[in-house]
Amino acid sequence: MEPMKPMRPMKPMEPMQTAAKDWWPEGLHSPASSGSQNGMRYAYFAAERRLVVERDGAVAQYDTGEHRIEGVAQSAGSDGPKFSSRDGEIALDSLKKVA
Repeated sequence: MEPMKPMRPMKPMEPMQTAAKDWWPEGLHSPASSGSQNGMRYAYFAAERRLVVERDGAVAQYDTGEHRIEGVAQSAGSDGPKFSSRDGEIALDSLKKVA
């Protein structure tokens, strides 16, 4: 039986990649919920009462009023995504678009 060969030294670790840059407008902090589906992504900011949606590279911001967004469900029809809240579904086009 041959003796074990010495271990090779470990390579230095690569630095960690920084987190992806936030895609929503500046001034909004950490989203309460976010997600993506079928080429669309969203981020909901409860404190600011804002919903930010990116579709086809365009970012739009909506005032959610008293709604508290919890998730999204895209419909197969042309009426666009619907967001779920404690009060039920909310159609994106029912929210007031801002900046």
